[in-house]
Amino acid sequence: MHKDPSHRASVLQHVSLNVRNLRHAAGMSQAVLADRSGVSRRMLVAIEAGEKNVSLTTLDLIAQSLGVAFSTLIQAPNLRDPGRIEELAWAGEHPQSRAVLLGSSVARREVELWEWTLAPGECYRSEADAEGWSEQLYVTQGQLTLIIEATEHRLQQGQFHVFPSNCRYAYRNDGETAVTFVRNVVI
Repeated sequence: MHKDPSHRASVLQHVSLNVRNLRHAAGMSQAVLADRSGVSRRMLVAIEAGEKNVSLTTLDLIAQSLGVAFSTLIQAPNLRDPGRIEELAWAGEHPQSRAVLLGSSVARREVELWEWTLAPGECYRSEADAEGWSEQLYVTQGQLTLIIEATEHRLQQGQFHVFPSNCRYAYRNDGETAVTFVRNVVI
């Protein structure tokens, strides 16, 4: 999954607990899960024991066999906000190479990827989207003020927010420089 020793233990523990709990909830033995996923029983035993560094592909196979999203396997089991994951899922040979799964939303049909720039003082207001839609925002530069109904959230560079968008919301730039952010619309 990744090579960063500081994060390795926590993510492996999450995967270990989640795979074991989900397997039990589905009434599957390790042998059945191994057969359905194509992952060896020996590998599953090591994963559930928290001893095995596992590839993202292997986690995808296990998640699919358990009928859950990949993100369900790596997030903390006691996570209060299931859309906010913030877990290092992969690290490369170089310390700067990494993949962090920030958040996740259930999608029924489509996901749109947007790049937004708001000049100082600019505001975009939106009516409520359809039930079941959500948004994922990640600020790449500046500070974004996100207004959901009457609540303001100030997101700095490097911060993100995931929210159901079946309500009124707005993006506003209260700063003196342009703000840029990535917006995923999950339909």
